[in-house]
Amino acid sequence: MFDIFLVTFRDLLNPEFYIQNGGLWLLLFIVFAETGLFAGFFLPGDSLLFVAGIYSFELANEIITTNNEYMALLVLMALITVAGVIGNTVGYWFGSKSGPYLFRRKDTFFYKKKYLFQAKDFYDKHGGGAIIFARFLPIIRTFAPIVAGIVGMDKKKFAFFNVVGCIAWVVSMIVAGHFLYTFFLKQFNFDLKSHLEIIVLCIVAVTTVPVIIKLVFGKTKTTVDDLPK
Repeated sequence: MFDIFLVTFRDLLNPEFYIQNGGLWLLLFIVFAETGLFAGFFLPGDSLLFVAGIYSFELANEIITTNNEYMALLVLMALITVAGVIGNTVGYWFGSKSGPYLFRRKDTFFYKKKYLFQAKDFYDKHGGGAIIFARFLPIIRTFAPIVAGIVGMDKKKFAFFNVVGCIAWVVSMIVAGHFLYTFFLKQFNFDLKSHLEIIVLCIVAVTTVPVIIKLVFGKTKTTVDDLPK
């Protein structure tokens, strides 16, 4: 166990910290929180799953006893997928409850209703793709399902792409972590566990830089639709 008063912000951004101190159950909660709760946007997502792939045996054996790497991977991916799907569903539900109020609210200095109309137009056209690709983008994956609920994205459509996106995200990250770790260890006797900080920084850079570039240099077309009924 760890002393909560000794936890630093650096620890909170370190995926190995959660696995070493909380194991499988903390991992599942973080995946749920990062994809379904406002407060979870700062939590590690991609890097956490990648590192979880490296520790797949240890994590899976908290529930079942197995020496089969494929069984361990399947169990781990199934549990994390369920946590991610539920997290997004909770985010969508929260957004759907908040939507009517936000669309009726008057504009203020900090709140502009036109951005909701823009979001609704975007989700009407690209909602499915947005839900899938948001899984691979830090911060955005936290708010994408909430916004989908706010603008009234079709429930069945959201549910389908929620499952597809979560499976793609979980499988790709877990498999990459597990097999890259095995490959480098066997071929080069290089233990990725000893260089996790560099790996995590690389993953964060790869997933975050495109978002920053888009926010800085991208342009958004303003479109106004009717209010959702």
